[in-house]
Amino acid sequence: MVIEFSKYQGLGNDFILIDNRYNSEPIITPEQAIKMCDRHFGIGGDGVIFVLPGTAKTDYTMRIYNSDGSEPEMCGNGIRCLAKFIAKLAGNSTPNQSYKIHTLAGVIVPQLETNGEVTVDMGEPELIATKIPTTLGTTEGKVIAQPLEVGERTWLVTAVSMGNPHCITFVEDSEAIALEQIGPLFEHHSAFPQRTNTEFIQVVKPNYVKMRVWERGAGITLACGTGACAAVVAGVLNNVCDRCCTVELPGGCLQINWSAADNRVYMTGSATEVFTGKYLHNHQLSI
Repeated sequence: MVIEFSKYQGLGNDFILIDNRYNSEPIITPEQAIKMCDRHFGIGGDGVIFVLPGTAKTDYTMRIYNSDGSEPEMCGNGIRCLAKFIAKLAGNSTPNQSYKIHTLAGVIVPQLETNGEVTVDMGEPELIATKIPTTLGTTEGKVIAQPLEVGERTWLVTAVSMGNPHCITFVEDSEAIALEQIGPLFEHHSAFPQRTNTEFIQVVKPNYVKMRVWERGAGITLACGTGACAAVVAGVLNNVCDRCCTVELPGGCLQINWSAADNRVYMTGSATEVFTGKYLHNHQLSI
């Protein structure tokens, strides 16, 4: 079995992109995706993204398998990469081209910018605890600066869904967090029945924050688009961030705008093709 692919990265969050437009289901299994994402025996990546046919009201469908084989609802950095991949497949160089993408988190609309970046309408954040979902105690159904015991410490957390669950906590120094130790404890905490992504946010100033992330199903990554969106939403809810904010991640910066006009979150950032190749079922790689 030979699979053609393209490798893309968005701020170092890297993905294997597969043209799946002529099949209604991903052409590989989650188990095969795990092998492809292996950085020693496969291609290497934080996940495998498939572009499938769209629905009656969308242009394309996005599916993604994480590096552990699980399937998230959506991926912010991934959908920017997907938009660039679609434009390449379609041979489309039209300025400000946008696509309606069906995802498990709903319809997401990325737009290609003339400077090479991609702006994504990420939709409205979900703040109701039962819809995130989380079992944390809430005020008016929301989880804002609620105490949560993790790793023999009590953290104040805010829960937000950007189509996938996020647990955000504000810290003095994001670099001081032992992500590899505390991240799994947050991800698998009983307060999050579908597990959670976790963001540790250091507020430099209201319009600039630093973020480190433990992603559900992928672990430590250099960037997380939905997490950056959730972080700014949480920052506004906690009165520590502006609605327009730069989020610095280990892989680079994202511009996030939680619009007061329509309550939607807009994310702008880069997406770059790294290489293309053919993946052989026996794990050999041809570029």
